[in-house]
Amino acid sequence: MDYQKVLIHTLAGKPIKLLLLTDSKRFKDNQSMLDVLELALQGGVDTIVLREKALDSAKLLALASSVRILTKQYQARLMIHSQADIAKAVSADGVHVDSASIPEIGKIKAWLNTDMLVSASCHDESELMQAQNQGADFVFLSPVFPTQSHPGAPSLGTEKFLQLSAQMSIPVIALGGIDAQNKHQLHGSGIATMGGILDAKNPLLASKALKS
Repeated sequence: MDYQKVLIHTLAGKPIKLLLLTDSKRFKDNQSMLDVLELALQGGVDTIVLREKALDSAKLLALASSVRILTKQYQARLMIHSQADIAKAVSADGVHVDSASIPEIGKIKAWLNTDMLVSASCHDESELMQAQNQGADFVFLSPVFPTQSHPGAPSLGTEKFLQLSAQMSIPVIALGGIDAQNKHQLHGSGIATMGGILDAKNPLLASKALKS
């Protein structure tokens, strides 16, 4: 694998190494989630993807504004899932799209008309190549390991993940079932998580364990 590619698209000289996806439904209110996000940032999370599909635009804008303040404080990136207009409104670092929207990446980048990043969720070689050809700046590849959210669903495994990642000229972030015990199998690839930090008893320590 060309590990130099993980150095592409840095903020304050930092590569994408530990990314956290949000899920406000796990919390009683936004402030509770913001408190956990701050602990995660203190623990080493360098990128947050605000993934809040159930929120209307007004609520998403308010939450995104608060998370943008946090990420700036800790010199971390903020990506907004799907809502390019919200990303632009809060001066986020980019937009993340699901696999169904990969064909729209070129149009999204043209509409943004800035140096904002666009990333995509991928699950196989075809989606990876399509995302790269459409101009994605980085991608998620999942699920690498079995996950609690999709019990029994097939996973790629480390060998397949590393094989597919090696074919790409853009950073590939591993997602799905990653923890402090198995992350070493990914040979230094950037990793993404949701429950591994959001559901942890101590989000600060959980982030540090994944980052180390």
